[in-house]
Amino acid sequence: MEVIRLDNVSLLRRTQEEFSYDLKKTMLSILEGKYRQPVKKLVLDKVDFVVQKGEKIGIIGANGSGKSTLLKIISGILQPTSGTVRVRGQIAPLIELGAGFDAEISVIDNIVLYGVLLGYSRAEMQSRAPSILEFAELQDYALVPVKGLSSGMVARLGFSIATEVQPDILILDEVLSVGDESFKNKCKRRIEKYWDDNVTILVVSHDLEFVQQSCVYGVWLDRGKLRFIGKADETVDCYLKALKEI
Repeated sequence: MEVIRLDNVSLLRRTQEEFSYDLKKTMLSILEGKYRQPVKKLVLDKVDFVVQKGEKIGIIGANGSGKSTLLKIISGILQPTSGTVRVRGQIAPLIELGAGFDAEISVIDNIVLYGVLLGYSRAEMQSRAPSILEFAELQDYALVPVKGLSSGMVARLGFSIATEVQPDILILDEVLSVGDESFKNKCKRRIEKYWDDNVTILVVSHDLEFVQQSCVYGVWLDRGKLRFIGKADETVDCYLKALKEI
């Protein structure tokens, strides 16, 4: 059964330089007659992409190739400039771990809030909270506001919640790089259980060996374009051959 479909999806975004161009500078440039329209970059270029239920797909490519943007489009975080996106099922996106947390409220309240936003009841999330805190190694921080946590703690919390609730579609963006080696190994062991279930998984990773060993299919993005899609080992081989030719 088809669970994700992207048809001719493109995305234009303002450059980082333009994002940092503040209002004062903008007004001054208008008065001086030097204002120019914000520069936009084509981040995704006419991407067609279909995922079937239960498929495990690794997404590879150089930095800036559009991998994380593709995941954000699928997750609904970003809307495409053109084209259509269809998703069937509940998604747990681990893209920017902890990005959806409320920094002012406690860790335990954020666990409940995060789960409710994913469609779970308050009572269920309260019952799951102890195991979430234990996995994240944050038992002593349950009542601490999230703003009091380190970035690593916040990432561990986000990973723990999203993998506890067992969604239909799990979206991972370099999350295996979270924390120290001990916690990375815990993350890998937890994710491995999804490979035996009928959960659809999309994972962005620079660990090509992991993609070859753990994913059935691979997607290679290059400067916003879909360069290759096929078996994971074939995709990695094509990517590595292209790097050697540079």
